[in-house]
Amino acid sequence: MSNTSSSSTASPRTLRIATRGSRLALWQAEWVKARLADKGLPSELVLIETQGDRIHVPFAQMQGQGFFTKAVQDAVLANEADLAVHSLKDLPSAACPGLTLAAIPNRTDPRDVLIVQPHALNPTDTVLPLKKGAIVGTSAARRRAQLSHLRPDLDVRELRGNVPTRVQKLRDGEYDAIMLAAAGLKRLEMDLAPLHVEELNPERFVPAPGQGALAIECRSDDAELLAWLDQINDPDAATSIHLERDLMRRFDGGCQLALGAHAQIDTQQHPPITLLAWYENQFLSIHADTPEEAATEAFQRLSSS
Repeated sequence: MSNTSSSSTASPRTLRIATRGSRLALWQAEWVKARLADKGLPSELVLIETQGDRIHVPFAQMQGQGFFTKAVQDAVLANEADLAVHSLKDLPSAACPGLTLAAIPNRTDPRDVLIVQPHALNPTDTVLPLKKGAIVGTSAARRRAQLSHLRPDLDVRELRGNVPTRVQKLRDGEYDAIMLAAAGLKRLEMDLAPLHVEELNPERFVPAPGQGALAIECRSDDAELLAWLDQINDPDAATSIHLERDLMRRFDGGCQLALGAHAQIDTQQHPPITLLAWYENQFLSIHADTPEEAATEAFQRLSSS
């Protein structure tokens, strides 16, 4: 009687990806699913409703952090999913016990975008191309703070909803302009005609820590999955984003902290690290040899003023 060999490689398990159900979140999860498939790893999506999806009051009135991430993380911790995919800028600075930020794939455009109704456009304004007193919609404390600092005349109002909903509110005339992340607009390939789209230079309007990047979390004790996810991690993007998040952590902040941080690493220049930061009407441009030095100097200068 012959024995069947047990030395052949077992088929990879089908991974369960926890994600919100918005159009952008699904695009992001599908993108990760495709990258895993490229590595021979099958996966399926597990849709999760978060606090931010259920409650539609202004973020300033909501308690705690992780409005769009905690329920997704909880699904992984409860073994209802194997990994979670988030917009990294939504992820609180404090690590979630039991989970590891296992991969940060290649980052796309980190900039903020101002989308303007044609009637509200003022191209002669060199700060923001908006008519005086324009109504601007955004849900982010950071954007509200920077808008009010740069253009005190603007009427900045709360804006909630997913990306298509926010754009439709602009088209419906509820706002003269809205602010969104460039990455989300590019991922969804939205037709914005005839609206004016102004991509804002990070040196003028500093993005949120981690903006434009995805975060992939898994359980800390899942060594096999950690090794697989390392294959889709971008070390350069991870270094820059961990620096931005280190600064956010020092302020003990979440996604509603009014902090802008954007890091770039160029090994051809000396020092190789540039960190742009904005907090409480202060703008910094710091050059440093290490991420630790950059975060430390930025925090000391921003918190001491």
